Amino acid sequence: MRAVAVIPGKPNSVHLTELPRPSVHDIADGKGILVKVLKVGVDATDREINDALYGNAPPGYKFLVLGHESFGIVQEVGPNVRNLKPGDYVAATVRRPGGSIYDTIGTYDMTSEETYFERGINLLHGYLTEYFVDHEDYIVRVPPGLKHLHVLMEPISCAAKAVQQAYEVQRRMKVWRPRVAYVLGAGQIGLLATLILKLRGLDVYCIARSKPGTLSSEIVAGLEATYVSTSETPLEALALKVGKADLIIDATGASAMSFGAMEVLGHNGVLVWTSITGGNHSIEIKSDKINIDWVLGNKLLLGSVNANREHFESGIRDLALGEVMYPGVIQRILTNPVDGLENFSEMMRLLVEEKTALKVYTNVAEE
Repeated sequence: MRAVAVIPGKPNSVHLTELPRPSVHDIADGKGILVKVLKVGVDATDREINDALYGNAPPGYKFLVLGHESFGIVQEVGPNVRNLKPGDYVAATVRRPGGSIYDTIGTYDMTSEETYFERGINLLHGYLTEYFVDHEDYIVRVPPGLKHLHVLMEPISCAAKAVQQAYEVQRRMKVWRPRVAYVLGAGQIGLLATLILKLRGLDVYCIARSKPGTLSSEIVAGLEATYVSTSETPLEALALKVGKADLIIDATGASAMSFGAMEVLGHNGVLVWTSITGGNHSIEIKSDKINIDWVLGNKLLLGSVNANREHFESGIRDLALGEVMYPGVIQRILTNPVDGLENFSEMMRLLVEEKTALKVYTNVAEE
């Protein structure tokens, strides 16, 4: 069967290759699930792997199949599968357990090991192929009523984890009632984090560079949040106007914004970094002032990467509620479809050149 892959360590090596079709019997305990791939989302991670910034091939292979944002339909299940059946729509989680205590208790997104296993990213093939098999533990059912949102299941799991982790660490406060949230970045993660925070009842300010009038700003308005352009209103000015944030989610991929956010976080607040900045860019920060403000203000900085099954399920529930609260808004994130695995060059071009693309995805097959 066909698959889209790269040769790790070799820039711009994306190509079409062949893999043997998998079987449910590849999973030894009888809990294998064969999934026909319908759509796969791609993002900056896939672009950076093709740029040879990171990523490793699975043992025994010279290539790595891309794609970690899956959506498909179950074709066959092993004899011991209980919760899924042929015809179910599903998404698959990305990270797989290693050997740490966190891996063995199901929080494999929090592994303490240096070596990690992620489908389509590191040491495991991804989903940009025609079929895949995985264990029931890592396959999450998608309600038929959400199939039009298909590849957003993985991105919203990352946003859901970021928000959940913030609330979890704030149990230190005994009582924490955040009122104002800043979301930095109006890409897919930023928009989905905006949705989740609105559903929690916060006043949400989604902050990006572009002036209002973009699709992202329209989606933010559709979610009944406030879009703020830093070209018109710098972070410091926003904080003076509406108050410092109780919670900040950074999804910009820009270190200047990540560190700048430290100056507009309120007392007892949490700043969550979800993006990887990369590169070698350096900035100057007001380190003494930040140190004083953060120590005296009991502030927290939290890194959040990847997601486990719990976050997928939570994110899917948020999508379902979001569809009821803001009908038709979330689907607008899905901007740039590409038809067929053979059009991988166009898929990659959109990731590199199309700055207005919120979500690029490949239509792999029909049901």
